[in-house]
Amino acid sequence: MLYLSDHYEFAKVGVPFLFASSGFEAVGKPGGYALGKILEYNKHYHNVSDEVRPDWDLSGVVEDLQLLFMVGFRVAQADRHPEWKPGAEFKRQPEARRKSALP
Repeated sequence: MLYLSDHYEFAKVGVPFLFASSGFEAVGKPGGYALGKILEYNKHYHNVSDEVRPDWDLSGVVEDLQLLFMVGFRVAQADRHPEWKPGAEFKRQPEARRKSALP
C-alpha cells in the first residue's frame, strides 16, 4: 500500500512519515459494516462520482483528527526530529540522505 500512496515520495528519500488509517471496525455496528462501506466508497474514489454523501456518519472523524493533532503537536514540540526504526526498509544513512535530497 505504501508504494501506491503519496507518502512513498517521502519514504524513498528517507523522510519519516505517518500513514493514518481508521481501520475496518465501526463502533456500534455489526462486523463487516465498515469494510462494506469502504468497498462501496472505493467504487467512487477518484472518479466523477467521488463526492460527500449526506448519509455518511463522520462522527469518528473528530476523534481521528484530535489524535492526529496531538501527534503533530508532540512532533512539533519535540527536541528531535522523527526517525526510522533500526532496520526499517527506507532508513537512510546520513551520507545517502544528502545524496538523494529533494531539490
